[in-house]
Amino acid sequence: MIQKTTMRIALVCTPHVDATLRLAAQMGASDVVARYPAHLGRTLDDMVAQAKGHGLRLSIVEGYIPHDDLTHGREGRERQLAGFVDLVRDMARLGVEILCYNFMPDDDWTRTTTTAPERGGALATAFDAADLDPSPGRGGPITAASLWENLAWFLDRIVPVAEKEGVKLALHPDDPPMSPLKHQERIIISPDAFERVFRLNDSPANGMCFCQGSFASMGDHDIPALIRRFGKRIHYVHFRDVVGAVPRFRETFHDNGKTDMAACIRAYRAIGFTGPMRPDHVPTLEGESNELAGYHMMGRLFAVGYMRGLLDATA
Repeated sequence: MIQKTTMRIALVCTPHVDATLRLAAQMGASDVVARYPAHLGRTLDDMVAQAKGHGLRLSIVEGYIPHDDLTHGREGRERQLAGFVDLVRDMARLGVEILCYNFMPDDDWTRTTTTAPERGGALATAFDAADLDPSPGRGGPITAASLWENLAWFLDRIVPVAEKEGVKLALHPDDPPMSPLKHQERIIISPDAFERVFRLNDSPANGMCFCQGSFASMGDHDIPALIRRFGKRIHYVHFRDVVGAVPRFRETFHDNGKTDMAACIRAYRAIGFTGPMRPDHVPTLEGESNELAGYHMMGRLFAVGYMRGLLDATA
């Protein structure tokens, strides 16, 4: 009999409503990811209870957490830090284990098209620096030195709170992992950058979101070897793939990129990873609107089936 893995498949339900939560449960997910509740006009209590009603565990909060004053070191950073502290304490109270965040100065992930052709005419997101809007980031220029200084300030204050409350912090790589971008330097763009993050604060609470697609788009890296390198620092996984690398790459179906995905699963097993992993960005399939590029459900249905197959085949 195949031994069932202890790794957990998680999904972002877009939107976080009963229909998508029900579908997530039907697909075999055990965990769900919440976007920052205040961004949605909701409370974390409500979202946890709604997920639980469908037999799902809300285990991660990720995305849309205000942090531009923190990254730029502006006057409002104390207020945004307080927002992170309150969120961590709410998560601990409700048993939500992982806070995934990034330290990109203004924007979240950036792509230059959402209609790149993938297998069978599916639509994928892609990035080409030559097509990037030349206008500067809305927060204005910032140097790598300032970003590192501001990240250290943030970690000095948020890591002790997370450690006390039993919440794991998972820093996501910059996406795309290149510097400069929109006249702003970026810092979380290489494996060595994460080593520096962990030197800033060596608490076990200070960990990473291992986004396979981001690491693959950094260049010619051995992704399974990186998984083994970071080991217990990996708190959460974004399981996706690309072809190409910065300054030009395209996202793919999970079985159609450049990475040996089965070898990645074996590497997670080797480090004893038992946390949540989600399929992250997926192509838009026939009949879908592409309004939620990267996050439509049919592509994730394929991805979850593929992931479950890999998990069973490597058990």
